[in-house]
Amino acid sequence: MDLPQQERKGNPKKRYEVILAGVGGQGLIVSAMLLGEGAIREGKNVVQTQSYGIAARGGLSTAELIIDTEEIVFQQVQKPDVILVLTENAMERFAAFSGKGTLIFFDTTCIANREGMNFCGFPFMRLASGLNRPGAANLIALGAMVARTGMIHMDSLIPVVSETFPKDAVANIEALRLGESLIASRYKEDLE
Repeated sequence: MDLPQQERKGNPKKRYEVILAGVGGQGLIVSAMLLGEGAIREGKNVVQTQSYGIAARGGLSTAELIIDTEEIVFQQVQKPDVILVLTENAMERFAAFSGKGTLIFFDTTCIANREGMNFCGFPFMRLASGLNRPGAANLIALGAMVARTGMIHMDSLIPVVSETFPKDAVANIEALRLGESLIASRYKEDLE
């Protein structure tokens, strides 16, 4: 997968529109809040919205996030740059965005593999189980998204995660770093 020229040079975009989608209980809303707080600490403007089905656990859950160096006037994602999907239903809903240039991260543990240059699949849930932390798939995915896009710096995200979950700080940072290492190993040539 080829990185956009500005990202390849370590100069990330000024604005990112992000969607995280799956089912309630997967930590997607928490992930959006962590990502947003990390961006705020970098001096960026952030808007985060969320929606979930009647059943908080098991129903469709989405979180939308806009990160921008400029003022955010319209508060809804219109043209997502990055989407994370953690269920097949969420993939069916958002897969078409890949044809519009949106980078789609997905969990190969539970979602059929997709081909195309804008699909970025990893076994997030399987890797989280390997850490004996099945609920950490969202953090592994978050680490991969941050490493791949550069929308914020990992050094901004780690303290947010540590402060938000002080009892599990070491394990949560391990999950973030695992996501980061997935990107480093897969896209080594592109990142150089």
